[in-house]
Amino acid sequence: MATTHWMKSGFTEGEEPQAAVGYLKGHMAVLPAYFQGLPEEKLLYKATTDTWSKKEILGHLVDSAIHNLVRFTAIPLTHSPFVIRPYNQVGLVKLNRYQDLPLPHLIGLWESLNRQIIFIIEGLSEHQLSLPVYPGYEDGVLRNLGWVFSDYVAHVEHHLKQIYAP
Repeated sequence: MATTHWMKSGFTEGEEPQAAVGYLKGHMAVLPAYFQGLPEEKLLYKATTDTWSKKEILGHLVDSAIHNLVRFTAIPLTHSPFVIRPYNQVGLVKLNRYQDLPLPHLIGLWESLNRQIIFIIEGLSEHQLSLPVYPGYEDGVLRNLGWVFSDYVAHVEHHLKQIYAP
């Protein structure tokens, strides 16, 4: 299996999607308390006008969860291979104004979407997890739904490193 473009901090390359579910559940158990313990100025701080605050990074993870939830439910219902379409990540963070959302609302969105993602992934068969997916990377390699889910968790972990950074 090829290395993903995201940094992985928890699970290792080649682990099954069920292992990634465990890591995602662990992050869900920790993240809300971490955010609620931060002062407002840390939540909103932006090193430059072109970077995201911790709230905006969490908002980006909400957008990612929305798009990936759609993918995880569409892949089993679509002719193979499923082609992943990119989305305007920067534009969505601006449009959704995550910086201005009340923190409990933002955390609730992230938690609810990820609970649903876990519910879907845990209910998929081995056959469904092996369905081919073209992620659109330059290498042109087909992956599968299980790989896409593991890559999603790696993406979450990549951004959690940014959130947990001082």
